[in-house]
Order: sequence, then C-alpha cells, then structure tokens
Amino acid sequence: MLNSNNPAKRRRKMGRKVTVAVATLNQWALDFEGNMSRIMESILEARELGATYRTGPELEVSGYSCEDHFREPDTYLHSWEILLEIMMSPVCQNMLIDVGMPVQHRNVSYNCRVVFHNKQILLVRPKMAMCDDGNYRETRWFTAWTKKRQVEDYYLPRMISAATGQRTVPIGDAVIATRDTCLGYEICEELWNPHSTHIEMSLSGVEIIVNGSGSYMELRKSYITTDLIRNASFKAGGAYLFSNLRGCDGQRVYFNGCSAVALNGQIVARGKQFALEDVEVTTATIDLEDIRSYRVALRSRCTVAASTPTYPRVDVNCELSHPLDLNLATSSPIEGMYHTPEEEIALGPACWLWDYLRRSGQGGFFLPLSGGVDSSSTAIIVYSMCRLVVKSVSLGDVQVLHDIRKILCDPEFVPDSPAALCGRLLVTCYMGSENSSDETRRRANALASQLGSYHLELNIDGAVSALLGIFQLVTGMKPVFKSKGGCPRQNLALQNIQARTRMVLSYLFAQLMLWVRNRPGGLLVLGSANVDEALRGYMTKYDCSSADINPIGGISKKDLRRFLLYAKERFDLPIVGEIVEAPPTAELEPLREGVLAQTDEEDMGMTYDELSEFGRLRKQSFCGPYSMFCKLVSTWRDNCTPREISDKVKHFFRCYAINRHKMTVLTPSYHAESYSPDDNRFDHRPFLYRANWSWQFKSIDEELERINAGPVAPPSASSAGGGVEDLSKPGDDGGSPQSSGRGADSSSPVFFRSAEPTTTGMSTGGSAHQLNNHHSGYVHEPLKLTKSHSSGGYSKMHSSVMGKIKDRTGVPV
Repeated sequence: MLNSNNPAKRRRKMGRKVTVAVATLNQWALDFEGNMSRIMESILEARELGATYRTGPELEVSGYSCEDHFREPDTYLHSWEILLEIMMSPVCQNMLIDVGMPVQHRNVSYNCRVVFHNKQILLVRPKMAMCDDGNYRETRWFTAWTKKRQVEDYYLPRMISAATGQRTVPIGDAVIATRDTCLGYEICEELWNPHSTHIEMSLSGVEIIVNGSGSYMELRKSYITTDLIRNASFKAGGAYLFSNLRGCDGQRVYFNGCSAVALNGQIVARGKQFALEDVEVTTATIDLEDIRSYRVALRSRCTVAASTPTYPRVDVNCELSHPLDLNLATSSPIEGMYHTPEEEIALGPACWLWDYLRRSGQGGFFLPLSGGVDSSSTAIIVYSMCRLVVKSVSLGDVQVLHDIRKILCDPEFVPDSPAALCGRLLVTCYMGSENSSDETRRRANALASQLGSYHLELNIDGAVSALLGIFQLVTGMKPVFKSKGGCPRQNLALQNIQARTRMVLSYLFAQLMLWVRNRPGGLLVLGSANVDEALRGYMTKYDCSSADINPIGGISKKDLRRFLLYAKERFDLPIVGEIVEAPPTAELEPLREGVLAQTDEEDMGMTYDELSEFGRLRKQSFCGPYSMFCKLVSTWRDNCTPREISDKVKHFFRCYAINRHKMTVLTPSYHAESYSPDDNRFDHRPFLYRANWSWQFKSIDEELERINAGPVAPPSASSAGGGVEDLSKPGDDGGSPQSSGRGADSSSPVFFRSAEPTTTGMSTGGSAHQLNNHHSGYVHEPLKLTKSHSSGGYSKMHSSVMGKIKDRTGVPV
C-alpha cells in the first residue's frame, strides 16, 4: 500500500470532463463591427460559464446572407481583419475557439471554419457539401472542398502572419487533436447530406463533432434538426455540437436558433428557437469516458472502426478537461420542447419584424386594417412582437431597451405593457368605401382597441371618384360594375382602382403620421396577403403586393385561422372569434341591400384548403398539371369525381399562369411555408406562361377518358411474347401502321393513340403513363401526327379547357 509520501500518490490524474459552449448569434450581413461584438460577447459568456471550447454559427464573421458580396475582395479582407481582432483579444486566451467565415484559397472561395488557440491558427476547414435547395444558393458563391482526408498549405494574409508569426496553416479535411480528446467538423449541409462525414470521423476516433450552421425556420420543421443531431451521436457514439444563427440578417428567412449539444443519442442542452436577444450561449458538460464506453460496447462499430482510414490530425498542446473535475456535474438528458404551428406563427414573424424594424431605421408600422383574417393576423403579430419586447425589457435585456428607445426617439421610455407599446409602434387604418360593410368596420375598430394600436378611419370614395373622373374626362366613357350592367373588364378595373388607391394612401400616411404625432422618421407599410393568395394570384398588383414587408406572406389561410383562434385565448382578444367566422371578402363590389355580394372563395373558384393542396403538390411534390391530376384522383376520390378534379386542376393552373407575373413584385415576406411561390428567392420559375397548358391538359383529358372507360382487358397471349398487338380499325384516325408516318414496325411504338377518335393526338403525358403501365394491361398503338403537331401548334379541339377564367384584363384566355 502506498503511503502519503509516495510521489505516485501526488501524481496528477487525467481529466475526463469537458465543458463546451455553442453560441446562437443574431448576425447581420456585412455588419462586421456588430458581428465581431456579438462573437466576442459569446466568447466572454462561454468563458464565464466555465467552457474551454466555444463554437459559433456558419459564416458568423461576415453574416450568412451576403450573397453576391461574397464575390467582392472586401468581404474576405474585412473577415480576416475581424478574425485578427478576435484572436488577439485577451478574452480568447487559453480557450479553443472556432469561427465561421469565407476564405479564398488558390483563387477559389470556400465557406470555412477557422480554428485557433492562443493567437495561433490551427486549421482552416472548408465546407464539403454545398446547399442549393429552398432559399439556399451556396454554389453561386462557394465551392465544395472535394479532397477527402487531405490538407494543403494555406498562405495566410500578411497582416495575420505579422501578428501570429505563422506563414502557412493547414487547410482541408482534417481534425483537431488535443491532449485529451479529438474534434472534427461538419458545416450545416454536411449534417443533412446522405453521405455525412460524422460517421467516418467517429469511426476514426473523433469524439466531439462540431457543426456551425445557418438553418432557417419553416413551419412544423423544428424537430428535424434536433432528430438529426440526436441520431448523429446515437449511431456511432460521441458528442455532437450544433450552433445555429437566429434572426433576420437581411433576407426573407428567419434563422431558427435551437443550438444544441447531443451525447450518445440524447440531447443534453438546447437553446431557444425564438428570442430577441442577440447572443445566447448554451453550455454542456460531458464525460469523455461516457463516449468511450458507449463506443466500445458497440461491437460491430469497433470492427468497422479498426479498418477505417485515419484523418490528418492537427496536434494542439492543450487540454479541454481539467485534472480536478471530479466534482463537476455532467449535463443530463432533456426532453425535446417544440412549439405548435400556432406558436411558431405568433413568435417567428414577430421576431423577424423586430429585427427588420430596429435595423431599418424606421419608427414603427402602418397597416391597412380591414377586419378580415389576413390583416388581423398581421396586426396581432405586431402585438406579439410588443409582448416579446416588454418581456425582454422586464428580464433586463439592455440591448432590447436601447433599441426600443432608439426606435421611438425617447431616451427615457420604458415599456410597461404590450398595448401601450403597440400604441407607439403600430398605426392601423380602416380604409372604407361605399362597398364596405358596417361589420368589417366594427371588427377593425374592436381589434384595434383590444390591441392598443393608434387607429384611424377614412373613406376612399372621393379619391376613387377623382381618378375615374380623369378617365371619363379623357375618354368620354364611364365604367360601371357588372351588377349595374358593366362588362367583366369594367368590373375588374373598378375593383383594382380601389385597391391601388388604398396603396397610395397607405404610403402617404406611413410617411407623414409620425410628423403628425410630432416624432421623427417614417413607418414601414405592412402587407397582409397570405401564401395561398400569392400562389393563386388573387391580389391586385401594386396593392397587397406593394407593402414594404409582409409577415404573413409565407403562411396559408388555414394556418392563419388556427393562429387567430390561438391568439384569441393566449392574448385575450375576444373580437378574433368573429373575425375567424366571417367569410373572407375583399369588399370591392357593391353591396346588395347592405349584404356582401362578393366572397373570396367564390371569386377564386376554389377553397383555401384546395389552394394549399395545389401549392404543396406543385412545389413540394414537383407536380405539373398531369401529375397533380393523377395524385388527386386517389386522394380526393371521396369528395370529387375525376371530371371535377380535372376541372379544378385546370382552373388552378390557368389562374397560376395568368397571375404568375405578380410574383415579380411580391412584397418581401417572412418565409414560413415550403410551398411558397416567392419568385425572388425561393420559387424560380417563369412568369410568362402559355395559359391554356394545351399539351398538359390534353394528357389529363386522355387519362380521364381511360378512367371513364373502365378497366382495359390485358393483351392476348398471342401478343405477349414479342410485338404489340395492333388494334386499329379501318376508318380510325390512328390508321394502319403503314399510315402512321413511322413505317410498319409496331413493336416499338413512339406514339400511342387514345381510345377515343375525337382526342387523337400526341401526348407525352399519355405516352409516359402507358409506358409505365405496359405490363398492367394497357394497349400500345401507333398514332398519326396531326396538322397541329407538325406545325408546332395545338388545335383547340384537342383539349378540354375552361373558358370562363379571366386574365388581369378580364378577357377570356
């Protein structure tokens, strides 16, 4: 037995517990000074919480959404300047840190993590999988590092070399080896990629895998990231550190937060998804021996690991653990906390509005409030923002208090209630006309009173009459509504002039209302068109589409109704119940004996629920008209006949095509729904279409005829062994094989004839369908090209299209 004087008794033992920190930052594209300040604050907070390692979000130095600024040399220069300031700070001493920034190597731009310790750069690790879906366009600015498990010499900028004494550092796919553990890196998309590298790194002995991310929010998607992090650490053991951006950094998206730490398949720490604070640091203490014992117990994992190629390792002479960590408590697993979609709508757009307001230099918001679901939702989201501001100030957030005082130009202001703050920030205005009902006016007034907004009422009839008077003076003609004998073009023009008059008045009041209230600055005009109306084009160009920003532009009508019912109870707004129950209407046509004569769903020719389904199939499932019809035949079979579904699909696509041009001027909207039609960033498609979709609709007609004809008998035994049986009859438009224009070989037909002579024609949709069902009883027959095919056109008789749909001029197309 060793006595107390034995030197072995006094020998230092190896530490086993490590405290790590993941930072959630609300960065701003190209705000280098502000970004540096927030990074430094996160490092200082991580140190105070006992962390020996700190990581942050993707491209945190420059901001993620710099876009084409990533092609400017200044962006890379300023990023290195900021890194130098951070590295040289005493706050960063004796701490392992990595930051995200753009780096150019051999005239190629990379999205990188830069790892440093005690004023020395250890590794530049480039991103290996770019993201180009949704709102991401990374390959426009960056290139993926494709040299797996390889590093090269990166020649540092001279200003960095002068400060660190280093001339080159390794760049590439390598890991960091400290004296007590090993760390490896993934960057954002590499976690989502089917060939993620965290498995290979873990098999190579990497115990802590770090991911700096720029992941944005969509409704009902917050659990996905958490599941990916959990599973990444479950399959092969280890710790997974996920650090994400949060907030609006200058674009339509809201970065999702939710930074987290997972250990061996369980979440042990997780940050908030929605919050107003610019910096949130989440720490976790993990036991390295827990990782090792977990992995050793996975025998199949050990067999694979024994033959796994190794990664280049960058050695650093430091320890993340402390030798005297016996009493340091490790982090326990926590249950996942996810917001409901209604809560996500209440919180996400509210935080996005706050970031936009405080960074735009404006003094508040102006909202035309109609008393309907959409404008009421926008107003309540502003009220939710006010609730968040009041709560943050009450919890001592100095930055939020500074920002609200700056917005209001009141250095002594302290918000004491959401309604009082709403009265300072939000101006609502009911813009009535002779076509407006007393009910909508009453609902708008009641909601404004319950929210506390500064509310106005005005009548636009005088302005509309003045504009129509100019038209009558010039042309000698006076348009009238359809209900008074006018044609569709007159009716549509009279509706549009009301909507556009409201837009002009909105901007007038937004510019001058703070002057009226003896405050400097102006107001941001808020839009209130939902994602379904944008998809259908059910809006007037340069009305709803012409606000400054739109917090509900990515949210469906169905979700907005649910949100309002949630807000009614959560925010104590009794009038909301009446708003949800009222039929949606634009109130642009004359009332009939004081009663509404116009409803949105009747005007659109489809319900909002149907619109949502069309939108998901179009964008998420990548369906054209034919594929959409085929899917809906089965999913809607209990409520609609195939003919009704055919008519609905054609109606939707014609309206979509006619109105797609409106997306080119769509108000920048908070991105929330994955079927958003936003033309500017998310939904890259033409804005000029052939509106009758002749070929596509012909394919639907052929499929409809097959459905109506019932099951088709399978081919006879005589035709099963080789060629396709020719069932053409004398006198059929299909003709004989010799008259098809292809010769007599019918064993490999290119064109197939429909069962009905009246629909003879070439159809890629029908051809593809028949080819796919060759072994399911469909009979293939050659077709003769018609004159319309050979001329490149398509005869109207070949397609059953609806002729009552109007374009923006009211002319049938």
